[in-house]
Amino acid sequence: MGVDYRAKDTWTVFKIMGEFVEGFETLRPIWPSVSIFGSARLEPGDRYYQEGVRVGEELSKAGFSIITGGGPGVMRAANEGAKAGKGRSIGLHIKLPEEQAPNDATDIQIQFDYFFARKVMFVKYACGFVALPGGFGTLDEVFEALTLIQTNKVHDFPVILFGSEFWAGLVGWLEKQPLAQAMISQRDLELFQVTDDVDEVVEVIQRHFERRRQRRGPVQSRGHETP
Repeated sequence: MGVDYRAKDTWTVFKIMGEFVEGFETLRPIWPSVSIFGSARLEPGDRYYQEGVRVGEELSKAGFSIITGGGPGVMRAANEGAKAGKGRSIGLHIKLPEEQAPNDATDIQIQFDYFFARKVMFVKYACGFVALPGGFGTLDEVFEALTLIQTNKVHDFPVILFGSEFWAGLVGWLEKQPLAQAMISQRDLELFQVTDDVDEVVEVIQRHFERRRQRRGPVQSRGHETP
């Protein structure tokens, strides 16, 4: 007999539901938090690895839990920083055939089979995104967040690109191509900001969080709207 793919699809739905339930139940208590992204390929001696540690530590000291993809490189750096800052360190690890093992600098680690379920957790429980230099995965998370904010699918939150030298080419391309051809607006380019200053990262996210808390009140400010 052949495989009943309809039944298999049904069980896949339950697996997906399980990932959402585990994510919601595990991450609900960690608010407020910041999601930090960056390359898995950077080593501890790299400049941006060290900046990742600093960003994670200073945000942690400011009272934010730190969420990363739970892998090596910048992800581990930010988790290291969270632990150094005495804050909560969370890793949302994705199961991939040739991916590295989860890093050991996390207090909470959740395993995902599905990228889209993992993406929801990055957004739902974060009051800011910080992207250090990275590859396709980092770019994917950045543009996903910008699209959700642009289309009003989530309340806006800070999206910060850390490392002006690295991001300059991308920003220039956005200005010279999509903006020049009216595919995006000048306002869309204001949905993110670029900086090299760790203190500015903390200040921007703190300021936005306080404004949001004042708007929503103490009871409703316990979580981010579902994307």
